[in-house]
Amino acid sequence: MSTPLLSVEGVHKRFTRKPGLVVQGIDRLTGRTSGSTVHALSDISLAVARGEVLGLVGESGCGKSTLGRIISGIYGPSEGKVQLAGKSVATDRGGSIDKLTTKVQMIHQDPFASLNPRMKVGETIAEGPRVHGLLKSGEARARVRALLEQVGLEGAYADRLPHQFSGGQRQRIAVARALAMEPELLVLDEAVASLDVSIQAQVLNLFMALRRELNLTAVFISHDLSVVRHVCDRVAIMYLGRIVELASAETLYAAPQHPYTKALFASIPTLGTGRAAFQPIKGEIPSPLNPPGGCAFHPRCPMAGPRCKVELPVLKPTLDNGSMVACHLNDGGTGAPEKAEAA
Repeated sequence: MSTPLLSVEGVHKRFTRKPGLVVQGIDRLTGRTSGSTVHALSDISLAVARGEVLGLVGESGCGKSTLGRIISGIYGPSEGKVQLAGKSVATDRGGSIDKLTTKVQMIHQDPFASLNPRMKVGETIAEGPRVHGLLKSGEARARVRALLEQVGLEGAYADRLPHQFSGGQRQRIAVARALAMEPELLVLDEAVASLDVSIQAQVLNLFMALRRELNLTAVFISHDLSVVRHVCDRVAIMYLGRIVELASAETLYAAPQHPYTKALFASIPTLGTGRAAFQPIKGEIPSPLNPPGGCAFHPRCPMAGPRCKVELPVLKPTLDNGSMVACHLNDGGTGAPEKAEAA
């Protein structure tokens, strides 16, 4: 890969919940310390080239939306750094987030909640560029109308309120608002998940058209593996706050390497004449409050061995095409199930 536009290096994110006043009083009397820490992200490193679309995939609670918010500067990392073209995106200074660039824009999942219901959509689209000096007041109306037309809406819609639009139209408005900031990187967090299937296709077609027209770079967060396959150039599979596999979409869907990735793909519905038994991944996702030692997937992995319980696998290259996997099966370690070893 050439010099990446986005660079994420060793990012960790922890959320600490402080105990209530009563518990704090008991702690003072007993000398103990209460509270809980959620390990949302652990040692995330990746890079995105200019013009590339990277997919983030995983079960609910795996940390993909948290990573998206860190990339966009909504959260600051507890450790590590996120840079866009060599410039830091945000820092976390004792719980206070300092956003250092506006060149990363996020499109959220729910178009009914992401727009201010009391502002006309034209005001919503123009607010960011005007505040940051990208747009003069006399240019606002023409710029807003052009952006609305660029996302497939009429320019006259600028004078309407959000409740006058459908869900698909609101998401198009959200796209126009993001483009108004002239971003170098878009983060789409489940941007079509709350829309009807037919509307999803329209919004995805709009994104693909804008990508070709504007040479967009994007991080595409989704749980829909079929959509990711057609939209993304590369895909990162996440599990319990870590990346377990990273490869081109073509390579990943043709030959997944990590047992978790294989289990995810096995759950994709397919069209055919024969019957196929649905096989969900066995077991429950471990709690991020108390993640298991070794490989986080080992309590649910049918190929787990003793090494998987005690040694954390490192994400490293496995093929000449740049694919990376964090699994002991791919580094010469044993992958035999414990029952097989005992036999």
